[in-house]
Amino acid sequence: MKSLQAWFPTLIHNERLQARGLRALNAELLDECLRIREHDEAGRQWSAPNYPLGYTSYGSLDRLHLFSSTFDLLRERIDEHVKTYARAQHWDLRGGRLQMTDCWINIMPRGCAHSFHLHPQAVVSGTYYVQTPAGCSGLKFEDPRLSRLMAAPPRRARAPASTQAHIIYPAKAGHVILFESWLRHEVPASPVETERVSISFNYHWT
Repeated sequence: MKSLQAWFPTLIHNERLQARGLRALNAELLDECLRIREHDEAGRQWSAPNYPLGYTSYGSLDRLHLFSSTFDLLRERIDEHVKTYARAQHWDLRGGRLQMTDCWINIMPRGCAHSFHLHPQAVVSGTYYVQTPAGCSGLKFEDPRLSRLMAAPPRRARAPASTQAHIIYPAKAGHVILFESWLRHEVPASPVETERVSISFNYHWT
């Protein structure tokens, strides 16, 4: 056995949703996201205090894959990535499966942010990027051990990314990112005017 080894990995899956057809799919999803925002008065009211400057359907329409054929098609594509992710984790689902239970829209203009949080009760969470203007915020993850590093010295500025307390995955249209739902993450305030549009989701073990 080697004298120094790394254990207890935290796996993050980041990949193109599919090999082709993303431009047409994203155009359809973007149109539907904008139309949903226009008609979702309850969602806009919920977003005002809970998602300042932006819009999310989390508080009003959070199961869009059950009501929209476009979102259900997206769910089918994401299902394949979740299966790949589960295999990489070596999970024994004991005859069950991971099923999308929640699916909602996030639209972030300049100044909109989503502070550090996690997704209780779910197993896998993630985001699919529909529109990502140049310079928009990425997805920032926090080392899950951070609260236990009470007396640890800080890392050097040039330390490898794998040893840092935070890591940022750039947002890229057409990509899906998956992570375990207990992993804290945030989206820093957007610095650009053009809206950053994404679709977030949760998977439960059923």
